[in-house]
Amino acid sequence: MELYERSAAQLGKMLRAKECSAVEIAQAINDRIVAVEDKVEAYITLAGDQALEQARAVDAKIAAGENLAPLAGIPIGIKDNICTKGVLTTCASKMLYNFEPPYNATVVDKLLKQNIVCTGKLNMDEFAMGSTCENSYFKKTKNPHDLDYVPGGSSGGSAAAVAAGEAVLALGSDTGGSIREPASYCGIVGLKPTYGSVSRYGLVAFASSLDQIGPMGRTVEDVAMLYSAICGHDPMDATSVHRDYPDFASGMKDDLKGITVGIPKEYYGPGVDEEVKKAVMDGAKMLESCGAVLKEISLPSTDYALSAYYIISSAEASSNLARYDGVKYGYRCENFDSLTDMYEKTRSEGFGDEVKRRIMLGTFVLSSGYFDAYYKRAKLLQKQIADEFAQAFKGCDVILTPTSPSTAFKLGECTDDPLKMYAADICTVTVNIAGLPAISLPCGKGANGLPIGMQLIGSKMSEATLLSTAHCYEKAVGGFGPVPKLV
Repeated sequence: MELYERSAAQLGKMLRAKECSAVEIAQAINDRIVAVEDKVEAYITLAGDQALEQARAVDAKIAAGENLAPLAGIPIGIKDNICTKGVLTTCASKMLYNFEPPYNATVVDKLLKQNIVCTGKLNMDEFAMGSTCENSYFKKTKNPHDLDYVPGGSSGGSAAAVAAGEAVLALGSDTGGSIREPASYCGIVGLKPTYGSVSRYGLVAFASSLDQIGPMGRTVEDVAMLYSAICGHDPMDATSVHRDYPDFASGMKDDLKGITVGIPKEYYGPGVDEEVKKAVMDGAKMLESCGAVLKEISLPSTDYALSAYYIISSAEASSNLARYDGVKYGYRCENFDSLTDMYEKTRSEGFGDEVKRRIMLGTFVLSSGYFDAYYKRAKLLQKQIADEFAQAFKGCDVILTPTSPSTAFKLGECTDDPLKMYAADICTVTVNIAGLPAISLPCGKGANGLPIGMQLIGSKMSEATLLSTAHCYEKAVGGFGPVPKLV
């Protein structure tokens, strides 16, 4: 097995046993990127030389006998909306094509202190708006399992890089499913943490009350290790939760005795492909064989969640993206007649179609004539959805749903039909609306050979239970699929 095919946990053990060096691991990833990146197109900015330099520093510390963090020397890709000092952070937008942040996001500083090796910045839907990774200004990332299909979005570059062996781990961000959906499409593991458990300082905002940074990897253990590395209170983030966090990787159990799994009927109705329902229900039976008890539940407001999500997220996007006007940083149009003309031309030329669509929708629902009819009602529905989840968790420990109603779309399939793209988020947006944690796991393949994902949802701050449940499932099925060949 090549080094790029191994998990972070395996590579960490090999490093400490001196069976390989951090430089050898970094070089293996760099070589893999050279071999397949022209096909997958997962990266916007590569940092191969920096990765080797960081790897040499890790090897020196190991040689000196230093006690390093579990993920020291492990290559990780960073989604391009997470700020990296002196390294381009473009949000996959023409608007920020030349932006080099003067500071690191808190999660990046945490990883650098733990001596993780950064491979570069990963492609995404522009400003994290999309579900296919086709809205990037720079390139369209492909699904490593079939290059004619999308990898999902908005963290499509993160999912594709991990699936293709171009990174061992990756950071994504999740506003309505943007970690979990691409994890499902690319056959990897992706965790959307509880809102407030990971600092958002340095994450370029899309919808501030919904955004959350989270880990992506090929195994549950890897995701647990990365989550442990980035979670925790941050005084730079006013929404950050002050509490003690355990070592999630070492706390995972080997069985599911005493665990009740809720099956919400609303997530298995019309609109969800039959092959997806079957794969997820087969996953439910596997959880039952591990000792879990299955229980049918109801979350009646689910049908309205998508509407509430797009109203709330677009309203916040309209406000957050108002700062991009060509005055202080980023793109500025070349020819203009006045300040107002510069604003209009800069934003017209700098933003892509999907971003413009959401800004216009957000501005509309916040306008004086429509605020009560749309935004206020969406916020009331948000509370109702959160209350329904809280009630459901009184009778179960985790909730099992499909991650996406189908396998991946073909490239170009949703380009002219954004509503079809929006509908793909139906199973994931409720989690962000309620501020809950959720994890996506591979649970089979469709007739087209592409991965199917199942989603486990937990109550707030229940990541330990979620990861244990996911770990038991992973063990029961004998692990997840290998890295696609591609060459």
